[in-house]
Amino acid sequence: MTGECCHRAADGRARDAYVKAQVHGDVDLGTDIDHGSGGERLPKRPWTSCASDRGAASVFLLAIGLAFVAAGLAGAAVGAARVGRHEARIAADFGALAGARHAIEGKAEACDQAARLVAANGARITFCEVDGLEIIVRVDVTVTPLPALVRHATAAARAGPVDEIRS
Repeated sequence: MTGECCHRAADGRARDAYVKAQVHGDVDLGTDIDHGSGGERLPKRPWTSCASDRGAASVFLLAIGLAFVAAGLAGAAVGAARVGRHEARIAADFGALAGARHAIEGKAEACDQAARLVAANGARITFCEVDGLEIIVRVDVTVTPLPALVRHATAAARAGPVDEIRS
């Protein structure tokens, strides 16, 4: 059995002999026993004597745990990006609606109202254009999906009167 783990010997006979001897009280946990075939001696616990296997399960579980942590971080980053995109869309929609209400008063007033509502929703306005009674607003939201990672979500919205009603 030199160079080979004891638990791999002879179809498990070594372990069976050891357990049988232990149940009958023929062996002390502190001594080696003879399993009866060929005079081979068994170590105190034959199925745990492989020095090359020691710690392999710990490394494997550590790798599995690390994979779960990485998947969790990736999921959190994707979730934060989606939330940022939704916040940008909502801010753009509300800003365009607020600006359209004041579009008749001119570009300055409409864009000021749009910027006020966009800022109240945690975004900043990057573009505002008034064409007649129609307003187009583009906004930017800062997203931090991971602690050291900063990204920007942008969205645009248009509001104004309906040109024609289709029936």
